[in-house]
Amino acid sequence: MPKITDMHPPVRIQVGEKASFTKTITETDVILFAGSTGDMNPFHINEEYAKQARFGRRIAHGMLVTGLMSAVMGMRLPGPGTIYLRQELDFRQPVYIGDTITAVAEVLQVREDKPIVTLSTNCYNQDNQIVVEGKAVVLVDRTPANAHV
Repeated sequence: MPKITDMHPPVRIQVGEKASFTKTITETDVILFAGSTGDMNPFHINEEYAKQARFGRRIAHGMLVTGLMSAVMGMRLPGPGTIYLRQELDFRQPVYIGDTITAVAEVLQVREDKPIVTLSTNCYNQDNQIVVEGKAVVLVDRTPANAHV
C-alpha cells in the first residue's frame, strides 16, 4: 500500500483545456455491450424490428456511446486517476452502427478547495452533429509514484 509521501502531486488543470477520443461504432461493439449489460433491446440487436421502428435501422446503445466520454476523462483529461462523481446527459440524435463518434471533454470549472473538476462532455458524429450533450463532475485522485498507466 503506497504511503501519502509516495504520491504524485495533482496535475494542474486549467479551465478551457480540451481532449477528445474518436471511435467508429461497430457491430461487435453493440453485441458485446448488449451481452455485458443484458440490454437486449431490439432497437439495438434486431435488424428486422429496427427496420419497422422509429429510426429505420439499428442504433447503438446510448450508454455505449457515452462510454467514450469515460475514455476521454479517464485516459486524457483529467487522465488516469479520474473518478466519476456525476454525469448529466441529453441524447440529441441516434448513433448508428458504422458512425464515427468523437467524444470531447472541456474543463469548465476547477475547484480550488478540492480536486474536483467540472467538464462539458459532448459527442459528435462524423458530420459534426452533436449526438450527446453532457456535463460531468469528476474527482482527480492522486496516483502512486510507482503506478504504471
